[in-house]
Amino acid sequence: MQADQQRLTTENLVIIGSGPAGYTAAIYAARANLQPLLITGFQEGGIPGGQLMTTTFVENFPGFPNGVQGPELMDLIKAQALRWGTKLIEEDAISIDLSQRPFTIETTTIKVKSNSLILSTGASANRLGLKNEKSFWSKGISACAICDGATPQFRNEELAVVGGGDSACEEAEYLTKYGSHVHLLVRSSKLKASAAMADRVKANSNITIHWQTELLDFLGNEWLEKIIVKRKNSKKEEEIFTKGLFYAIGHTPNTSLFRNQLSTDSKGYLLTKPGRPETSLEGVYAAGDVADSEWRQGITAAGSGCKAALAAERWLTKNNLANLIKRKELEPSQAEISKNIEISNEENFQPDKIWQKGSYALRKLYHETEKPLFVIYTSSSCGPCHILKPQLQRVLKESNGKAIGVEIDIEIDHDIAKQAEVSGTPTVHLFKNKELKKQWKGVKARSEYKLVLDQFID
Repeated sequence: MQADQQRLTTENLVIIGSGPAGYTAAIYAARANLQPLLITGFQEGGIPGGQLMTTTFVENFPGFPNGVQGPELMDLIKAQALRWGTKLIEEDAISIDLSQRPFTIETTTIKVKSNSLILSTGASANRLGLKNEKSFWSKGISACAICDGATPQFRNEELAVVGGGDSACEEAEYLTKYGSHVHLLVRSSKLKASAAMADRVKANSNITIHWQTELLDFLGNEWLEKIIVKRKNSKKEEEIFTKGLFYAIGHTPNTSLFRNQLSTDSKGYLLTKPGRPETSLEGVYAAGDVADSEWRQGITAAGSGCKAALAAERWLTKNNLANLIKRKELEPSQAEISKNIEISNEENFQPDKIWQKGSYALRKLYHETEKPLFVIYTSSSCGPCHILKPQLQRVLKESNGKAIGVEIDIEIDHDIAKQAEVSGTPTVHLFKNKELKKQWKGVKARSEYKLVLDQFID
């Protein structure tokens, strides 16, 4: 449900952030008839859906005995929140004023007021800040193996991962599907990962663990070719040849929006009452990784979102601030869950269909359509792709059939991705009359795609 962007209303509850904590808080608040407004975030602090959107297989979330893809899990939680009436603003919150009540929150396009807040802005992946890091970022260096590992440049090449926790081990194992060998660089003499994950990595013959190893710098021409490392207790620098390096070195809490307005610890994490979600300001609650430097699990984030919503509901009720909605139906309709579309072929191809999938559709439309053509390169495990696809589809629908799109799975259509020089997912190309007009890497705001598209619509 899209929030009303025309009026400056006072909401019961605004939730900022859309990981497991934010959406769980939304579920509980929506079921309490508070009709919460959730600002998903978009680029600041990572993509909507949080860290689970960059996770392949989640094996420890209750209710999924055979495991579940991280993006799929977040799609289900989001659908549940929307089913109960959560309102969404799919933008970044750019400012929060906590100096007076009701609080004021400003996004990239609107301003809203709210009697209470739940902050679930999560944490962002750290970088090392080494000399040549910027030069090779997205040209061999990535912070998301799940997003970029399947790209052509990394196939059958030696790859490397920096880190020693669960994320690092998971990414190292994942990359063995594509690379010829994976080097895991660990600063200490042991892994911090769970026993099960550590055992898998140690038993994998395609992974070499480099203990007590520090990454120093990167070398290459247009693309990363090798990394420079140093072993502990050795003054000699070594080179490891690799075409890809993936960071898994921890996170920094996303608290810049409310810095100097709420109490934080020495690492920047929001301080809350022991075992509770209350922050240093009455009516403001914290949930998920933004206030958790220790556990950092999807299930603990979800649990903290539950506590934050219940606490907010009680506080609003106690202070006579809860403006409850009245439902026409006791039970809402079934949740809308996105389904994978079938790959186009000679029999089911439709030249004017807004969104199609696969190489057949791409070849036909590239050569025959006169409409602007979006081509989005994705992979099945790419969380950001899950976020971007519905955004692009909405742009196309708003064009009233004057533009169309094709999805290319780089794991299925490897040769096409290689020919297009795709170096990560998602990548979006905009064509008009066989000419590449614009290219985007990563997730951008919907308005950016629409602005460029409008220039080429007849």
